[in-house]
Amino acid sequence: MDDMGPGTLLVAGVGTSDGVFDGTVVLILDADESGTVGVVLNKLSELELDSALPQWRPLVSVPAVLFDGGPVSQQGAVCLAQPKLDSDDPPGWRRLFERIGLLNLDTPVEIADGAYTHLRIFAGYAGWGSGQLDGELELGLWHVVPALPVDVFDPEPETLWRRVLRRQGGDLALLSTWTAMPELN
Repeated sequence: MDDMGPGTLLVAGVGTSDGVFDGTVVLILDADESGTVGVVLNKLSELELDSALPQWRPLVSVPAVLFDGGPVSQQGAVCLAQPKLDSDDPPGWRRLFERIGLLNLDTPVEIADGAYTHLRIFAGYAGWGSGQLDGELELGLWHVVPALPVDVFDPEPETLWRRVLRRQGGDLALLSTWTAMPELN
């Protein structure tokens, strides 16, 4: 797992059927010897953005909803953003990979308004303790692939899992055609 870090995707394997991560694509935000943290990119939250963080709604990318970042700390929010300008890092923003970074939601909305081409907010996050993700990888529950910046703000999250697998080619591309009930084929 040494090569895993920001800019890496965990794509749920077809055998992942825990009700939490089925068909998910997780962007790794941080990984070290103490564990791994990420956000689910393709799962919408049942919480309304307008009730949770109404001041941020005009700034978020399509679909303009709150995303379900994972089962940990659902009361908290993680914001990913892509600045408009390449020249400098805006206040409250920290780079993860390429021009994708974390935006501190304590940043005044007035400062963020107009500073980002894309912005997405996630309720909660996904987290694994030391060695936990290694075990899940050995079981084939996840496929580790590189992220593209467009994955983070994809306007059609419901098809992201299949498209990420398809672009990998080979056996992973074949998995993109998987159906949850293969006996019906």
